[in-house]
Amino acid sequence: MTLADIRAAAARIAGAILRTPTLPSHAVSRATGAQVFLKLDNLQATGAFKERGAANRIALLTPRERAAGVIAMSAGNHAQAVARHASLAGIAATIVMPRFTPATKVVRTEGWGARVVLHGETLAEAAAHAHELALRDGLTFIHPYDDPGVIAGQGTMVLEMLEDAPALNAVVFPVGGGGLLAGCAAAARELRPGLPVYGVEVAGYPAMAQRLAGSPVAVGGPTIAEGIAVRDVGELPLALLRELGVEVLVVPERAVEQAIALLAEGAKVVAEGAGAAGLAAILAHPGRFAGKAVGTTVCGGNIDARILANVLLRNLLRDGRILRLHLDIPDRPGVLADIAARVAAAGGNVIEVSHQRLFAAPSVQSAELELMVEVRDTAQGNAIVAALEAGCYVVRRGCSAPAPG
Repeated sequence: MTLADIRAAAARIAGAILRTPTLPSHAVSRATGAQVFLKLDNLQATGAFKERGAANRIALLTPRERAAGVIAMSAGNHAQAVARHASLAGIAATIVMPRFTPATKVVRTEGWGARVVLHGETLAEAAAHAHELALRDGLTFIHPYDDPGVIAGQGTMVLEMLEDAPALNAVVFPVGGGGLLAGCAAAARELRPGLPVYGVEVAGYPAMAQRLAGSPVAVGGPTIAEGIAVRDVGELPLALLRELGVEVLVVPERAVEQAIALLAEGAKVVAEGAGAAGLAAILAHPGRFAGKAVGTTVCGGNIDARILANVLLRNLLRDGRILRLHLDIPDRPGVLADIAARVAAAGGNVIEVSHQRLFAAPSVQSAELELMVEVRDTAQGNAIVAALEAGCYVVRRGCSAPAPG
């Protein structure tokens, strides 16, 4: 994979994808201690960078392959990317998805004009069926990352990053199968020799880091970064990364949640878990990046609204901006009003109340009160607790959000 290959891919897909901006984020930079530049590929039409590789691979099809059609297996962003660019080129596309794929993803993929086939209970079963259909029907299988045309297309991202932010001291890319990192590392080697290029994986799925280290692959478990939760990395990307000596960092689940929240609150950017992994690495490994100009990509923004809301609330709990307070109170008129007045006087905002007499109270003449209170910071939260204790209330703080990973 050479810079010439990637420049050719850039010319090939120009106009078919959006040339997304690379912008400095002052809020993110303050939070990390680095000068952070964000490549906003979540602005692509399908919400993710996968369009780059899909557009380039489809543009490379022969007339015979175009007439026969293409097939891909994906339960996520690759499915929509292939569907969209096949449709734009007037090529029939079949996408095989596991049966568990959420209906919204099926509908979106069909909305781009693809025929969706639901098959298998796992990604491996769906992939095997896609290969069977490709062989039977003479379709061209478009792999999400283990394909030179896809890798070259993904590598166009770093061309744009270094054009927009030429003074970068390091770049960081999420790693699933490895196509994005491999393409960008190959281009950066020739564009900016010596520029540090890092990959990042989440702790539950460090398959590329394990393969590069020569260790057995051991992955699994739930993760918010499902877009990079890959067991079987690409052999082509793996070989490229070994040749280039690229290091892959591993981050805890909590860092990914913090990155999603920081992007939403600070940069006003919506990112899915995989799309926030690059920033998670900057947060989790401050010693490598402090004081440097660092580029990373928000490579996807397809996150469920409920998941995003939960991540933001969990972050507020961890930061001490939401208090969970438990009080055993006497069951008599005026007590609730007094507690509410004390919270209000200290500047707190009560957002949820649970009042139990029958099941949780230690005495028939008492009640258990649970409050969720919004505050500015930990100091204001401590002031509210002190105000309640000054009224002779016994206050217990509820647990903060769990720390995953």
